[in-house]
Amino acid sequence: MDGKMKTAVMLGIGKMGFEEREIPVPKENEVLVKLEYVGICGSDLHYYETGAIGDYVVEPPFVLGHEPGGTVVEVGKGVKHLKVGDRVALEPGKTCGHCEFCRTGRYNLCPDVVFFATPPVDGVFQEYVAHEADLCFKLPDNVSTLEGALIEPLAVGFHAAIQGDAHLGQKAVVMGAGCIGLVSMMALKARGVSEVYVVDLMEKRLAKAMELGATGVINGGTEDVEARIRELTKGSGADLVIETAGSEATARQAVHIAKKGSTIVLVGYSKSGDMNLPTSMILDKEITLKSVFRYRHIYPMAIDAVASGKVNLKGIVTDIFDLDDVQEAMDQSVSRKADIVKAVIRINGN
Repeated sequence: MDGKMKTAVMLGIGKMGFEEREIPVPKENEVLVKLEYVGICGSDLHYYETGAIGDYVVEPPFVLGHEPGGTVVEVGKGVKHLKVGDRVALEPGKTCGHCEFCRTGRYNLCPDVVFFATPPVDGVFQEYVAHEADLCFKLPDNVSTLEGALIEPLAVGFHAAIQGDAHLGQKAVVMGAGCIGLVSMMALKARGVSEVYVVDLMEKRLAKAMELGATGVINGGTEDVEARIRELTKGSGADLVIETAGSEATARQAVHIAKKGSTIVLVGYSKSGDMNLPTSMILDKEITLKSVFRYRHIYPMAIDAVASGKVNLKGIVTDIFDLDDVQEAMDQSVSRKADIVKAVIRINGN
């Protein structure tokens, strides 16, 4: 497809603009996708606010966005499983395929991954993208491209649940009710966890957690989290704790509320990069600490969970902005963190 496309670019810290770029040409094993929705992730906001995450430093003009859904408009000649008109969710990381981690199925740990919106690789706040067809997953008729854009964060939630061996009969606690906390909660419920409680400081997010199926919520600013969990678990503690807030306070609370012999899954990144945890208590309780880096082999399962009605992905979306309003979208996502649970950029959607 010849022509130009509109691309939103980060021009500097706190500043967005637009460029006209060539519509990409798909390679033999790729498809060209007309993007319809792209989610705004916490990492996008971090780059926007600070210009870097660790060693990954933005060099403007840079394209943010790695949570895309859209429709196939052109197919490379080697692609057999997709056709023009198929609606897809795009897994944003292309791995090398031959390192130790790729060969053993742990491709999310590939050191040479090329991942949308991870500098120097541009993201997808743009109208079209050419992407490897094997990383484009066809959506069932009852799953929208808006939901397709949210499969990426849902995959993180499912990976966390799987890392924690979530199953029927457990009582679990999710620390944090942002987007990742909410999708983790829904993934736990989809995997049959009997009771899931969510902890946060923001009432709007806690209300959203209840709306989406949490068994109960706890406001860590006004309630004693440890006492409440003791009450809810009859003194034994939680069978599984998923920590998504990325704060030392909630990570320490996770250790205190976890049952002896249970598992804590660390998902959230701390701003400092380090945390001091009560290691004596971890040893005394023989707690298993697991962690999450993105996801692997999750997209088909996540899509099926949405299609079957086990997960309400649309429910986490609180704000939708047009591509033309990307500056406002980013600014509001930063300034209204207490109100915006999940914002999405509408590229070509209805």
